[in-house]
Amino acid sequence: MRGVNKVTLIGNLGKDPDLQYLEGNIAVAKFPLATTETFKDKNGNLVSQTEWHTVVLWRGLAELAQKYLHKGSLVYIEGRLRTRSWEDKDKVRRFSTEVVGDNLVMLDKRRDDNGSGEGDGNQGDAGYSGDDMSYNSGSGGDNDNLPF
Repeated sequence: MRGVNKVTLIGNLGKDPDLQYLEGNIAVAKFPLATTETFKDKNGNLVSQTEWHTVVLWRGLAELAQKYLHKGSLVYIEGRLRTRSWEDKDKVRRFSTEVVGDNLVMLDKRRDDNGSGEGDGNQGDAGYSGDDMSYNSGSGGDNDNLPF
């Protein structure tokens, strides 16, 4: 039987993407992504829980993220989990689990050159697939209540 390794996240960047180029001029971008769930506890109080994810994007998708995303950007990410392990300087085995993004949709409002909203204020997004660099358009959510 085959397995499935699929992750879908909507969240806000915790900092600007860090873009690096590997041997062969291969772009890789990495950034933290916060997803927050809000629920009511048994006393009826609202409780928010934020989970942090490390997102890794490759090649053209990495370059697009570095160009268009910044701390606080609201994004939709599709990808897969990857866990790496290594030994630190004290010979202790360490692990890191990352989300390798295959698809990115920007959910922020579009901006014109002077920083104001474009058009009639409708939400806009741009989606880019890591495999074929295709462009998608649609509508996104409101991000006026960002904690960033």
